[in-house]
Amino acid sequence: MSKVMIIGAGGVGNVVAKKCAQNDSVFTEVLLASRTVSKCDKIVQEIREHLPGSRTVFTTAAVDADNVPELAAMIREFGPELVINVALPYQDLTIMDACLETGVHYLDTANYEPRDVAKFEYSWQWAYRGRFEQAGLMALLGCGFDPGATNVFTAHHAKHHFQAIEYLDIVDCNNGSHGKAFATNFNPEINIREITANGRYWENGAWVETAPLEISQDIYYPKVATRKSFVLYHEELESLVVNFPTIKRARFWMTFGEQYIKHLNVLEGIGMTSIEPIDFRGQKIAPIEFLKAVLPAPESLAANYTGQTCIGVQARGTGKDGQPNVHFVYNVTDHAETFREVQAQGISYTTGVPAMIGAMLMLQGTWMKPGVYNVEEFDPDPFIAAMNEWGLPVDELAGIELVKD
Repeated sequence: MSKVMIIGAGGVGNVVAKKCAQNDSVFTEVLLASRTVSKCDKIVQEIREHLPGSRTVFTTAAVDADNVPELAAMIREFGPELVINVALPYQDLTIMDACLETGVHYLDTANYEPRDVAKFEYSWQWAYRGRFEQAGLMALLGCGFDPGATNVFTAHHAKHHFQAIEYLDIVDCNNGSHGKAFATNFNPEINIREITANGRYWENGAWVETAPLEISQDIYYPKVATRKSFVLYHEELESLVVNFPTIKRARFWMTFGEQYIKHLNVLEGIGMTSIEPIDFRGQKIAPIEFLKAVLPAPESLAANYTGQTCIGVQARGTGKDGQPNVHFVYNVTDHAETFREVQAQGISYTTGVPAMIGAMLMLQGTWMKPGVYNVEEFDPDPFIAAMNEWGLPVDELAGIELVKD
C-alpha cells in the first residue's frame, strides 16, 4: 500500500521497523536509514529471522540527518509517502525541511531542541504550519508514548468522560530492572538533559518553574507498584494546555530510583552532564557527549530487562453528567514480553508502536490534513483501537484519584 522512510536505527527505530513489518498490508516498502548503516542492516536481518512471513520489502542506507540536500536526494530516489523521524530531536527541523523540499509527509516522536541549549519546545516546529499547509503536506508531532499516547489519552478523556478537564496529571513509571549500575532507557544525552533541567508545570494560565526533582509524591501505578514520582517538564504539556484551554493545572510525573538519582547527582556534581564544550587534547567536546559514549546503549539493555512500565493520564474536572469526575487511562507494558516480540526493552516499545500507529492512520487517510499538528487534535478512538490491536492494551479506572494535590 505505502512506501515509508524511517530515519534512525536506535532502540525506537528497531521497534518501528519491526512493527511496520508486522503490519505489511499497510507498509509495503521501507527504507531504514541512519548515520551508521550497520545498525540498519542488523535490524533488517532480525526482521528476516523473526518475521520470515512479512511481505514488507526493506532496504537500508547511510544518511546524515543534519544535511538537508543529502536527505532530500535520498527521499527523491526512494519516493516515500511519509518520513518517520526517530533520529535525534536536534534533527527535526532539517528533516522537516527535506520533506517540504520533496513533497513528503512527516512524523516524529519528540519535539525539536537545539544542540547548544537544554531547551525543548514546539515553537520552532509550529512555525512550519503555513509552509506545510501551502504544500498540501501533513506533519504529525510527538507521536510516541509521552508525548503521543498521553495526548491521545487526554483527547479520549475530553471526548468520552468530561465536559471540561480542569486538572491533568501525566504519570510515567518504569518499574523495570536492567541489572546495570547506571544506564538510561533512551538516548543518554537527551534523557540526562531532560532530567537535570528545571521542572515546570502549568497552573492558572502560567508556567511555574521548580528546581530539578523538587516536587515528589508516592503514586500507585495500577498492576505495577507504588513508586516515588517527581515533577518534570515534559513537552506534551505545552500543546495540551493550548488545545484544552479549560485546564487549570497540568503536571508530568516520572519515577526514579534512589540509585539512579545518586549516580546522576555525582555525575552532575563533577560536570559530566554539562553541554558546554571543553578542550580535551586539542578537541572540543561536551562532557555529556563523552558520558553518552561510555554509558550502555539503550537498545543493549533489552535482553536482560525485567519488570513493567505503567504510563497514564489522570484527569479531574466536570464530567459529562455535570458532576465532578476523576478518571485514569493507562497502559502497562512488560519488558520481557517486548523483548520476546521485537528484541527491544519496554521504553523503546512504548515509543515505537505509537509511531507506527500514527503513520498508519496518516497513510490510510484517517488522520490526514495539511498542516502541522499534535496528536490530540485528531479523533482518539482509532488510535486507541490500534493500540489495543498492536501490543499496547489500554485500561481505564473510574472514580479513583491516584495523583493527589
